Amino acid sequence: MEQEKSTDQQDFITFQDITFAYPPVDEEEEVAVKPIFHHFTATLPGGFVSLVGPNASGKSTFMLLAAGRLLPQQGKIFLLGKDTSQLTEEARDVLASFIYQNMEFDTEEPVAQLLQQVYQQGTFEGNRQSIHGQAKDLLKEITEVLELDELNEKPLRTLSKGQMQRVILAFSLLYGSKSIFMDEPLFALENAHKHKILGYIKDYCHQLGITVYISMHELELSRMYPDNVLLFYPNRDMDFGSPDEILTPQALEKAYGVPAAMLKDAESLTRKNLKEQYENQSV
Repeated sequence: MEQEKSTDQQDFITFQDITFAYPPVDEEEEVAVKPIFHHFTATLPGGFVSLVGPNASGKSTFMLLAAGRLLPQQGKIFLLGKDTSQLTEEARDVLASFIYQNMEFDTEEPVAQLLQQVYQQGTFEGNRQSIHGQAKDLLKEITEVLELDELNEKPLRTLSKGQMQRVILAFSLLYGSKSIFMDEPLFALENAHKHKILGYIKDYCHQLGITVYISMHELELSRMYPDNVLLFYPNRDMDFGSPDEILTPQALEKAYGVPAAMLKDAESLTRKNLKEQYENQSV
């Protein structure tokens, strides 16, 4: 996926010869840490993009770097033309919001109050018409789509995992950053919620021109909703294109190391578990 840095304003994110490695767990041990990315260069467009690939293939690190939550040890990253290493926290948040895996909040404030605060403090400044053209406010629309009305008076810390995920998704949509990076935001939701929310996110992206990069375990959801897919291989190679172009049996077998037929409803398994399952069936 090596490309030269482009000056096209349509380019969403550019990685320019970056190298990134996490520090060793035990800083007293002088152990060489293998970089997650090594002299990596790529330019990718915006839109609604799903990140697909086995565990530990670099999806989360890619998004953290792209969103300016991590900085590379070498090279530069440009988000919407801005060098992420030069951004203030406020400027970074305007360019990109981030939903981490398993986010939790320990606060007694009720959901409705927090939603209103995020809406007013974000780029919409508490005043945005719904994206479906109805005579209602965006906050009301998102509350209805994510089925949050029944949670309005509940303290945030008392919510179940699935309820918390829906509220966090609402925070990201109401803040109005120019892009949103979502790391497994649907893991605790029921299937009906997943389909409803992904359909809305797609409309949100297209109507407001806001880019969403989302990692998901379910391959079928990545086939149905995103405009494009970014497929990660264990060696950090990547393929980018439409779901039909990228999610082929050959590419999936290369990425996961097992026959593509075994991946249906099982993408959350690690490559090791999938291989063990395959070997057991072959005995």
